[in-house]
Amino acid sequence: MIRAFLGLDLPGDIRSALAVQQFLLPLPRRVDPALMHLTLVFLGEVPEPALEAAHEGFAALKVAPFPLALQGLGLFGGTRPKVAWAGVAPSEPLMRLQSRAEHAARQAGLAPEHRRFAPHVTLGRFPPPAFAQAAALERAVAETPFAAGPWQVQDMVLWQSHLSPKGPRYEELARYPFS
Repeated sequence: MIRAFLGLDLPGDIRSALAVQQFLLPLPRRVDPALMHLTLVFLGEVPEPALEAAHEGFAALKVAPFPLALQGLGLFGGTRPKVAWAGVAPSEPLMRLQSRAEHAARQAGLAPEHRRFAPHVTLGRFPPPAFAQAAALERAVAETPFAAGPWQVQDMVLWQSHLSPKGPRYEELARYPFS
């Protein structure tokens, strides 16, 4: 079984802008900027033959390069935040790509996570902080305007995720250039 996901890699200047935001926010724990990406489809633990079929489906997608920009900050977890993120400016090409990629995964016999696609880049993942720290984080997120980009999205990447006590490590399995 291989734990995998399909996503978009980020250019260096976008990673740098995100790292600055991490520094400015009172995050209990930060994601390593080298691991930052935008997930299109989380596949989970999948058997190798099914992943190979998904790979063929992803490779067959015909996609034109498109501009993408980041905009806004937010938290997942409601009153007990567990994830801080940077949002993505509305993008019809991104939404189409995600829908087509998810369809390709399902055609390959995989059952990707089924939740509404909320494009974002994770800045921090942490246990819910104490009330005062959560309030400070919520205030900082609400008061910090953030925008980065646009950049031209030229490809998507299939990554394998290796989990460890030190955090995840991602290994690129395939890159799919847009035409």
